[in-house]
Amino acid sequence: MKVSIVEFPQTPVAMISHRGSSAGEHDSAMKLVQWKLQHKLLDQSRFRSYGLHHLPDQAADKGAGKGTDNGADNGESRVDFCLSIEEAVAPNEWGIIESVIPACRCALARDIGSRMDNQAVKSLLQNWLPQSGESLSGLPMIFHYVNVGPSVKAEDMITDVYLPLR
Repeated sequence: MKVSIVEFPQTPVAMISHRGSSAGEHDSAMKLVQWKLQHKLLDQSRFRSYGLHHLPDQAADKGAGKGTDNGADNGESRVDFCLSIEEAVAPNEWGIIESVIPACRCALARDIGSRMDNQAVKSLLQNWLPQSGESLSGLPMIFHYVNVGPSVKAEDMITDVYLPLR
């Protein structure tokens, strides 16, 4: 798998956090989708879809900002679903808030296929990272869901995985 080191740019986003069973992630993500549709933010080149996936051993004191404890000790997962934005997020019925993905140095790998079995994550964490001499920054992994929507088949899904490094 091809891995490159890149600078991820600071990115203002609309965000909803999911904490709990991974089975409930879809429901949380759909709240962001409904907000996106209501505001007609459909151009995927301008309004990019992201998931900030917190690793099980990330704790709030590892420099990832407030609220990075993913609850791994009690079996919960933590994902922040985001959409890049160009304007402020007003109070809304879905609980979508305004946030920022900070600029960071990352290892980047692309996964093509079902998002339920992301091979880029496995390759980055199990193969590339131990041999790279790099270390994690403590920020969550950034998944850029390059193509989204009901017409995208699982085998055609493209996800760029950014692994934040020190």
